[in-house]
Amino acid sequence: MKAIIYREYGPPHDVLELAEIEAPAAGDGDVLVRVQAASVNPGDWDLLNGQPYILRPAVGFRAPRNGILGLAVAGRVDAIGKNVTEFQPGDDVYAGISRGGFAEYVVVPETTAAPMPANLTYEQAAGVPVAAATALQGLRDVGRVQPGQKVLINGASGGVGTFAVQIAKYFGAEVTGVCRARNEDLVRSIGADHVIDYTQEDFTNDGQKYDLIFDNVGNRSLSDCRRALAPAGILIPNSNKGPGRWVGGYLRRAAGALASSPFISQKLRPFAATETREDLVALTSLIEAGKVTPIIERTYVLDETAEALDHYGKGHVRGKLVISIGQDANQERED
Repeated sequence: MKAIIYREYGPPHDVLELAEIEAPAAGDGDVLVRVQAASVNPGDWDLLNGQPYILRPAVGFRAPRNGILGLAVAGRVDAIGKNVTEFQPGDDVYAGISRGGFAEYVVVPETTAAPMPANLTYEQAAGVPVAAATALQGLRDVGRVQPGQKVLINGASGGVGTFAVQIAKYFGAEVTGVCRARNEDLVRSIGADHVIDYTQEDFTNDGQKYDLIFDNVGNRSLSDCRRALAPAGILIPNSNKGPGRWVGGYLRRAAGALASSPFISQKLRPFAATETREDLVALTSLIEAGKVTPIIERTYVLDETAEALDHYGKGHVRGKLVISIGQDANQERED
């Protein structure tokens, strides 16, 4: 099969290459998916660069143990393991996986896959796992968002942010999105009640108070964000950006949040999203009901994966970047 591989950590154009390798085989509890599309996610960038270094014991000290990136895919089941009960060959699925989606085939645990929404293309569906699951878990499970609450989404035009705006609106919140001016129309179009252009206004210093802040950028300190929180408000830090090659921006903020929380009335709640079939099924219901729509900035083909990751690394992506892989990806899905 064709796959984008890397043998060392580094910039995408320096280390990524298109190669012909052996296709994987499904284990007892796995499904083998013929990949039609895969999306670019923050974890792909971290794994590509081997940073923060605290990741290295798990992914490889000097070189990556698994030489294929790609954390979220959509495609068609090609084969199933003997213990798989939810899927059959020919089923259209989408999944959040551990590694390996930038390839023609990938093995996915049955527990992290779900039937694709009927109203999405493969490219749209590939943008949902990881990003939408993160937004759903952050708002529903960690933030416990309630109707009428004032919710601020920092990074509202990004991959997680575009889903977070829509999901917060679904739960009945009054949503403020923070983004650049050029993305204001997009953020309003997906449901934001208010939009702040961060180049012109500082949401942490304008006097507004929010019941929940979902921070997908990490460009302001915890203490700055707390100024914009209601006395019993909840702050959810969800970004690994920032200085810190050893532990990363997210872990530093998470440690600070956990250390501060016992001594203040506000709640600082870092979390690590997980991929489950149940959450994808919940997202499918929202998508098919027209409550949530994936925002795709651009679609690349497989041999343009380095270009896609280079674009991601420069920041300011609107929604998701997607790699179109399978020969059926741009054709109509079969009934």
